[in-house]
Amino acid sequence: MKKDKLVIVGAGLCGTLLAIRLAQRGFQVVVYERRPDMRKGVEDAGRSINLALSARGLMALEMAGIKESILKECIPMRGRMIHPLGGKSFLSNYSGRSEDYINSVSRPGLNLALIKEADKFENVELKFECKVTTVDLENAKISYQSNGESHEDQGAVVIGTDGAGSIVRRAMMGQTTKLLFNYSQDFLRHGYKELSIHPTESGGWKIEKEALHIWPNGSFMIIALPNLDGSFTLTMFHPYEGEAGFNTINTKEKVKAFFEKYYPTLLPHIPHVYEEYFENPVGTLGTIKCYPWQAYGKALIMGDASHAIVPFYGQGMNASLEDVRVFDELMDDFGDDWEAIFKVFEEERVHNASAIADLALDNFIEMRDKVDDVPFQRKRKIEMQLEQQFPDYYSKYSLVTFQPELPYREAKSRGRKQDELLLEICKNDDFDKIPLEDIYRKVKGI
Repeated sequence: MKKDKLVIVGAGLCGTLLAIRLAQRGFQVVVYERRPDMRKGVEDAGRSINLALSARGLMALEMAGIKESILKECIPMRGRMIHPLGGKSFLSNYSGRSEDYINSVSRPGLNLALIKEADKFENVELKFECKVTTVDLENAKISYQSNGESHEDQGAVVIGTDGAGSIVRRAMMGQTTKLLFNYSQDFLRHGYKELSIHPTESGGWKIEKEALHIWPNGSFMIIALPNLDGSFTLTMFHPYEGEAGFNTINTKEKVKAFFEKYYPTLLPHIPHVYEEYFENPVGTLGTIKCYPWQAYGKALIMGDASHAIVPFYGQGMNASLEDVRVFDELMDDFGDDWEAIFKVFEEERVHNASAIADLALDNFIEMRDKVDDVPFQRKRKIEMQLEQQFPDYYSKYSLVTFQPELPYREAKSRGRKQDELLLEICKNDDFDKIPLEDIYRKVKGI
C-alpha cells in the first residue's frame, strides 16, 4: 500500500469509479458523501433519470475491470423510436453498424454497483451522511458535519466529484482573484419531470424495448428509456411558461387535456400520469463551465463539478467517467506527482468538456425540433448508408458516441462540418440520385 491518503468529496458515479481505480493502484482513499448510503435503499423520488451508457463510459469501466458486470444491468438501445404527433412511429438507428448502440442503465443502479465495488477494497473508506462544509485548498483539508458534530480530515490531495453544486468548486470560487477563477452557469428555460410506463402484467415491455423513444413537439418533448423490469422511465422536457409550461399545466384537468392533445399515443400507456405528474418534482437543466479545475496542486474538480451539461447527447455520465480514465492514464506518466497530473488533466479536459457541452445543446434542438423533419431524415438516411458501406465514415453522433478515443473537441469540429455538407445536399429533392461514393469523397475532403 502507498502512503498517500487521498480525499474524494462526492460518492456519485465519477467519485466511486475514481475511488475504485485509486484503490487498485494502492492508495488509501476516503470518500465523503452527504447523502445516505444507497445500500440502505434510500433514493430521491422522481430524480432517477436513466442514463445512456456508451463507448466512452464503457472504456472507463473496462479500465477498472467492471465493464462486463455493469453491462449485465443494461438494455441495448439501437436507435430512436420517433412518435410524431399525427404521424406513424418510425425507428431511426443510431448507426449503420449493427455493433454500434447505446445502453440504458439506471442511474441509482449503476451508482449502487460502483459503491459496492469500491467497498470491496480495504483501502477505501466510504463515509455517508457527511456534509463537507469547508475546503482548505492549499492544505487539502476539509471540514464536515456528521451526526450533528464537526470533524476535519486531510489528505495529500482533495478531489471534488460532488456534482453541479460542488463545495470544492465553491471554495475555488471563493479565491477568484488569487486563482483567476472563471465561472459560468447557464440554465435552459426548460425543466424536466420524471414519469413512467409500468410493465405489462407478465413483466414485459409495452413498447419497443431496444430503443430510446421520443415524442417530439417543437419546443417540448417526452423521452423514454427501458428498464430491466419491463418498465420505462419517461422524462418530460418542457418550458416553465407558456401553453406547454410546467407552471401552466397545474391541474389534473389541464394535464388530461394537454396529454390528449399532444401525447395521444403515449397516454394509453400511462393511466397513472396524474399521480406521478404532481408527486414528482420539476428539475432544472443547465450548463456549468469553469477554469481552472485545480488549485495549488492540492485540489482538483472533475465530473459535473467542473463541467455539468444538459442531458441531450447522453454524454454527461460518459464524459465524467472519461475524466477518470484520462486521470488514470496521466498517473501512468506522472506517478503521484499530483501537481503535474492536475495541470495536464485540466488543460487536456477543459476544451473537450466545453465541446460536449455545446454539442449537448445542439442535440436538444435536434431531438425536440428536427427528428421528424424531412431534411433531417434525409441526412440520417445518407449517414446510415455511408456507415454501412464505408468502414471509416462516422456521423457526428457516431464520432461522439462510438469513437471513445477521439477527443470531444475533434468530434465536434469534424461532425459539424459533415452535417453542414450533408444538409446542403439534402436540400435537393434529387439527393438520393447522387452516387454514394461521390458524397463519401466530398465528406472525406472536408
